[in-house]
Amino acid sequence: MDEQQQSALVRLIRIAQADTGQSRKVADFLLSWWNATTCGGFDPTDLWAVDAGIAQDMIHVIHLIAEASAYPDTLGYRGAFDGLVRQWRPHLLVDHSR
Repeated sequence: MDEQQQSALVRLIRIAQADTGQSRKVADFLLSWWNATTCGGFDPTDLWAVDAGIAQDMIHVIHLIAEASAYPDTLGYRGAFDGLVRQWRPHLLVDHSR
C-alpha cells in the first residue's frame, strides 16, 4: 500500500464513520470490500452521489484492492471495519441462536 492509497483509505474510513448520505455510500463501498456477500455490494453509479474528492479516494482504494489482493483486516484495519459493521450493518451482529 502506498502513501496515497493509505491516506485515501483513512479519509474514507473517517467519512464512513459519520452519519450523512455520503457516509452511507462510502460505508457501502468499504464494506463491500470487507465482505460483499454478507455486507452487500457497491453500486458503481454511487460514485456520482459523492463529492469528486471522495470519488477519487475510492478510485485510489480500488487500486489498493487490486494491487494488495488482501482484505482490510490483513492490512491492519480490522477494528475500523468492525466499527463500520456495528454502525451500518448492526443486523449482522444479532444473535440468531435464541
